[in-house]
Amino acid sequence: MNKKSAKNRFNAPANWSAQYLSANPIFSELCQLFPLTELSNWPTLVQLNHWLGQSDYRLVDDALLQADGRYYEAFIFATSHIPTRAENWHDLFGGLIWGLFPKTKRQINQLHISEMALHGQQQRSKIRNKLTLLDECGVLIALEPSAQAHRQWLQQHAWRRSFWQQRHDWQHAIVPVIFGHAIYEMATQPFIGLTAKTWFIDVPTGFSQWALTDRYTFLDEKLSQQIANTEQLLNNDQLTPLPLLGLPGWYADNNAEDFYANTEYFRPRKTQQ
Repeated sequence: MNKKSAKNRFNAPANWSAQYLSANPIFSELCQLFPLTELSNWPTLVQLNHWLGQSDYRLVDDALLQADGRYYEAFIFATSHIPTRAENWHDLFGGLIWGLFPKTKRQINQLHISEMALHGQQQRSKIRNKLTLLDECGVLIALEPSAQAHRQWLQQHAWRRSFWQQRHDWQHAIVPVIFGHAIYEMATQPFIGLTAKTWFIDVPTGFSQWALTDRYTFLDEKLSQQIANTEQLLNNDQLTPLPLLGLPGWYADNNAEDFYANTEYFRPRKTQQ
C-alpha cells in the first residue's frame, strides 16, 4: 500500500481500479456486500441504485441539485434523492453507505433539518458538527461483552494495550465497521496519519459470527436509535480519535509492535490542566 505524509493534502485516485479495493483489507466487507471488484470501470447510477435495492432513497445526478438550488440536506429531505457526482470516490462510498445504513442516514438527514429549523442553514450547531463527524469519519466499534475493556483503553489512548497486547480480540470480540464514507475514500490511498472517529456500540456475544448482512442490519438499527438521542452525540466518550491503520487485520505494517511506537500517529491522551 502507498504511504503518504499526513502533512500532504489527500487526493483520491483520479481513475477507477478495483485493485484499490481488492488489495486492501479495509474494503473486505464492502467488496463482499457489493460486486465492486468485478467492475472494470466506475459503477453507474443505474448499477448503484440496483445494489441499493428497494430503498425509499435513490441516487441521482448531482446536476439536479445544482439546478435546484436548495441546500444539500434540504434537497434530500424534500425529494428522497441523493445527489451523486459521477466517477467520484467520495460520492460512490456515500451512496453505498446509504444502502448499508438506511435508517441511520435517514435519521442524520432529519436531525440536520431539525437543527437548521432552529439555527438556520448557515449556523453550524454542535449537533450538526457531530453529525458531520460521524457521517464523514465514523468507525463503529462493535463490542461483545468480553471486550468491554477496550472501550476505556481506546478512549484513554492506550493504543498498545488494545491494538497489540490484546489484538486477538479484534475481528472476534471486537468488530470494526466503517460508517464514514470519507474514511473509505481516504483508505484508497492509506497514509500514516489517517484517523477516524470512534462510535462504540454494544453487541451480543457471538456477534462476529453472524452473517454479514445481519450485522449491518443490527448496527443500523442501534446507531439510528442512539443518535436520535442527541445527548449521545454530545457525549465526549463518543467520536474519540481512532488511528485507523493501527487496527489489527487492516494494515500489514501493524503486525510488528514497533509500528505503534510512532507517537505522532498513536498520540497519548492529553493530560487535563
